[in-house]
Amino acid sequence: MRSKGWLIVPMAGIALSAGVTMAADPPPAPSAITRTVLSTIDVPGANYQVIESKVEIAANSHIPRHTHPGTVVGYILEGDYSIKLEGQPLKSLKPGESMIIPDGVVHEEFSGAHAAKILAVFTVEKGKPLTSPAK
Repeated sequence: MRSKGWLIVPMAGIALSAGVTMAADPPPAPSAITRTVLSTIDVPGANYQVIESKVEIAANSHIPRHTHPGTVVGYILEGDYSIKLEGQPLKSLKPGESMIIPDGVVHEEFSGAHAAKILAVFTVEKGKPLTSPAK
């Protein structure tokens, strides 16, 4: 899923590319994505917690449209990874780049020929599911 002509956004470390087809992707198999919680801490004086996770997306997978109950910051460790935030073009990222998913924004994720591994930091509302399918 990598392409020529990367455009790096300095603050977010996001790379933009074109040419990845998203139509007609089947729903992911149950094992298409795994999240391993590395640490969790409550945000003092707030109803939020920070969850540090290793997220792994199997090769050639599509994670359908969903949301998170807070902000997610991700750092691509390895593999082929793309994300489509609602209302924005598809963004392909390579290892060493990062991305931000704002609170409640509908998005979908893709991996290419190589499984993606991401260090993700979720700052989310306590007691809510970490992810919910988009309406």
